[in-house]
Amino acid sequence: MSPALPNLPELLEQASDEAAALVSAVGAAVSSRVRRDDRLDRQLLDAEQHVAHGLAWAASYAETLRQVAAWARDLGPRMTEAEALPAQLLAHEYLSQLVGGIPMSQGETFRPADVFAPAERLTHILGRLRPGVSQAAKSRIVQLLAEARGRPALEDGGLDETLLLVRDQFHAFAQEKIAPFAHQWHLKDELIPLELLQELGDLGVFGLTAPEAWGGSGLDKVAMCVVTESLSRGWIGAGSLATRSEIATELLLAHGTEEQKARFLPGVVSGAIIPTAVFTEPDTGSDLGSLKTRGLRWDKGWRIYGAKTWITHAARADLMTLLVRTDASKKDHRGLSMLLAEKPRGEPGNPFPAPGMSGGEIGVIGYRGMKEYEIGFDGFEVPHENLLGGQEGQGFAQLMATFESARIQTAARAIGVGQNALDLALDYALTRKQFGQPIAEFPRVANKLAMMAAELLGARQLTWFAARSKDAGRRCDLEAGMAKLVAARVAWAAADNAVQIHGGNGFALESQVSRVLADARILNIFEGAGEIQAQVIARRLLEGAN
Repeated sequence: MSPALPNLPELLEQASDEAAALVSAVGAAVSSRVRRDDRLDRQLLDAEQHVAHGLAWAASYAETLRQVAAWARDLGPRMTEAEALPAQLLAHEYLSQLVGGIPMSQGETFRPADVFAPAERLTHILGRLRPGVSQAAKSRIVQLLAEARGRPALEDGGLDETLLLVRDQFHAFAQEKIAPFAHQWHLKDELIPLELLQELGDLGVFGLTAPEAWGGSGLDKVAMCVVTESLSRGWIGAGSLATRSEIATELLLAHGTEEQKARFLPGVVSGAIIPTAVFTEPDTGSDLGSLKTRGLRWDKGWRIYGAKTWITHAARADLMTLLVRTDASKKDHRGLSMLLAEKPRGEPGNPFPAPGMSGGEIGVIGYRGMKEYEIGFDGFEVPHENLLGGQEGQGFAQLMATFESARIQTAARAIGVGQNALDLALDYALTRKQFGQPIAEFPRVANKLAMMAAELLGARQLTWFAARSKDAGRRCDLEAGMAKLVAARVAWAAADNAVQIHGGNGFALESQVSRVLADARILNIFEGAGEIQAQVIARRLLEGAN
């Protein structure tokens, strides 16, 4: 008999409602601490970061449960046991954390009881869910995972026929062309082969969501998530190749002149033009409004002076989306402009063969394949016609508009990395025997695997929800931020537990899971560190709170 609970969609709806009510109470309590004269006060918000960020985490968990409940309701009787069991495990775990404490990091726990007394009625719904988190239920999840080995995902619900075909195509491609070679590319710290970029370009990866009029596939952001997850499950490097193309395409479509679109979009969409995003500076991090790199006017355009860092795929790139300060009289974001800066491709020993430009590689523990660079500019020239949209002072606003898609795509990358961790951990746990039995049969191992599956299911539904919000044309920085925040933590937890399941073997460089652990760690840092992400979410939630 299956340990799936009867009336599970109804239970998930109730769990979602109770989570939302708890978050509302937390929000009201936090709001009372961070408002002055009935307005959100920035100094108070900073002083109360712990509880404000706790609200962001709690709201992200509640939204995850809401999306899982909506997905279960839509599936109805079509929900399989392999889908139902992780969903009920996730609901009980996240509700329990909402009551008892959410781990914002390994050493920081937000406890709702610190700001208000949790509602007693949560005890009731937790009691109804508790039979679904028995050891039998968790062990059954592992059995179902074992039966599904090699499939694209444990659950199919939520994707239409077209997206299922897209998922299956890219899963097969990643398993044949990426996964068998990824670890050697990582160990050798090599650039991803250009042949692979060409194949991905032929498959339409770089123009997946671009309009057909510009050579793109015209698909939606959910398709972007499906493809990104499949490729990242093979290796995060492959899943990340399209990130900078997505940013460049959105910048051009939303803000480029017609001439700029005609010059750059066909090449970016096809993969013939490799773009890179050149935003971060050594002393600014997420504080983009404080950028110091200067763009000085001259008769033909701009000369660039300054330093940039953490630039991915920079040496091989043909086009930089370059954020610089063109108005020195303005010390904040209003003085920034976006340039479409062309450059020659570099080569080993000479990564930046352009006048007025120099730099070198930054060695990293993971997320290899495109390599990270620091770049110095000393009079590098950009023609005036390459000022995005022909408008000065709009660079910050132009860039902000791309963050939603970038964070949704990063969440999908995280899910792919987490799924890769689960794949490796499951394979090892089923084949590794101790005391006469596969270690997957030991409860502590089975429980880790089951929770990986449950959290990946939730993160996937949350990310698809953010993608659908973007497709609908709604402002979705809140939804995108929640997806990125949750998915990055889920990926890191999955990778860490996968190494634990491997034991000492997982700590060896030759072990693939060691690479996954290193790759997973970056996800909570780039595209907005977890702390910045929580701050943004908290501000959005509290701006309208009373």
